[in-house]
Amino acid sequence: MYRSIIRGIGSHLPQNRLTNADIEKMVDTSDAWITSRTGISERRIASPGEATSNFATEAAKKAMDQAGISAEDIEMVIVATETPDYLFPPVAVIVQHRLGLNKAGVMDIHATCAGFITALQTADQYIRSGMYQNILVIGADTLSRFTDYTDRSTCILFADGAGALVVSRSETEDIGIIHTATHANGEHVQSLLIPSGGSLDPFNPSKEQKTTMYMDGPKIFKLAVSVMSETAKEVLDKSGYSVDQVNFLIPHQANQRIIDAVAKNMDVPQEKVISNIKYVGNNSSATIPIAIDANMKAGKIKKGDTLLLVAFGAGLIWGGALIKI
Repeated sequence: MYRSIIRGIGSHLPQNRLTNADIEKMVDTSDAWITSRTGISERRIASPGEATSNFATEAAKKAMDQAGISAEDIEMVIVATETPDYLFPPVAVIVQHRLGLNKAGVMDIHATCAGFITALQTADQYIRSGMYQNILVIGADTLSRFTDYTDRSTCILFADGAGALVVSRSETEDIGIIHTATHANGEHVQSLLIPSGGSLDPFNPSKEQKTTMYMDGPKIFKLAVSVMSETAKEVLDKSGYSVDQVNFLIPHQANQRIIDAVAKNMDVPQEKVISNIKYVGNNSSATIPIAIDANMKAGKIKKGDTLLLVAFGAGLIWGGALIKI
């Protein structure tokens, strides 16, 4: 039986830092208020001319280097993103070209901040079916381009960056993707969205439109805690694992209070919860792979550790995965 293993991992963040002190100059807020509400001190923000494909390509290079894999070996590129360089073509085809992956198929996955889990699940099914041996899975977003820096409820949260995994086929190794789950409830579409710029209300420079994010913060907070806790329990139950067998819980890095609430619901002690939101902000589909990469480099996460991943995003879409790294 084929199994999907994580062969390599990499991440890339833009150089620019937007601190709480910088935001204090933009809206009526304070460092103390932002920190207490979100746990964020600074976020990484794209420079002019940088786009999602730049971050995705750099993260993918690092993942491939760590995996020791060549361009000829990659058969599929899956990019989870809400902020493509263009409405079309997909980011994945730009990454494919830049990396010289001339034999690889491509797709973008449009599943908001749960996109990385959805992409990981998709890659896992391709690998398990025997169709592919090596797939690049990338979470990448440039949310600063769609953030209203006069809206203190959203501008304090969102950031840019990318994380990537090489997911490969194995028949012998007792590591890799153990179980994944994804769910959605379209009842909550209006709670977090960009109202204009799509086919319903195409961009029109002659009229006033909302082309930045709108979020019902209190509602999203409650939903996020609920669905991530539920899917974490589901993944564990279906895998036959207990919380005690998990080395680290890695929630989507949306807000430190959400992370803390999910950990409390799961009875996971703080030392087993991974959070790096303080210095990078919420990079949407990129948060989980960025967090894994940073904590592996720091020596906190080690080879053979079991990780419980959970995420949620606009839609509402949510999911989880249990992996042995």
